[in-house]
Amino acid sequence: MAIKADRWIKTMALEHGMIDPFVESQVRAGVISYGLSSYGYDIRVADEFKVFTNINNTVIDPKNFDPRSFVDIKADVCIVPPNSFALARTIEYFRIPRDVLTVCLGKSTYARCGIIVNVTPFEPEWEGTVTLEISNTTPLPAKIYANEGIAQVLFFQGDEPCETSYADKKGKYLKQRGVTLPKI
Repeated sequence: MAIKADRWIKTMALEHGMIDPFVESQVRAGVISYGLSSYGYDIRVADEFKVFTNINNTVIDPKNFDPRSFVDIKADVCIVPPNSFALARTIEYFRIPRDVLTVCLGKSTYARCGIIVNVTPFEPEWEGTVTLEISNTTPLPAKIYANEGIAQVLFFQGDEPCETSYADKKGKYLKQRGVTLPKI
């Protein structure tokens, strides 16, 4: 990028709606940080969670997913059971430009507690709220704080727009809102 990364992200968010809502500086006081950082953007987890459960004794099958595998929770704090996971979504809605690809990585505060955040890359011209997979790798229950930072998005701008974007492919997760379960 010819301009500073944080300035480019701010311009793209404010003038082109790339991130909405957009927080122009890093918020840190008393929370797990979120907002604009030097080379990326720290996203927040919303207060909607789908926590994995085995009470219905279903099989996890990405081709035939049974939504009874989860318990829906709407709260400021979510407890993820030991050696389990939850799905959640970001507060932010993203509109990725045709010449940009992102990578999203979990924040170190959670990683140091054995909590792993998994997100696939945001492809060029993908848009929506991001579905997050939050894994608790520990033998103890883990607390996740809604409306606070959960992961950092890093933006990579190509020299030219891609030939085929996510929108061109009519991707199945385009313009998703809310926690989105697997689709075929």
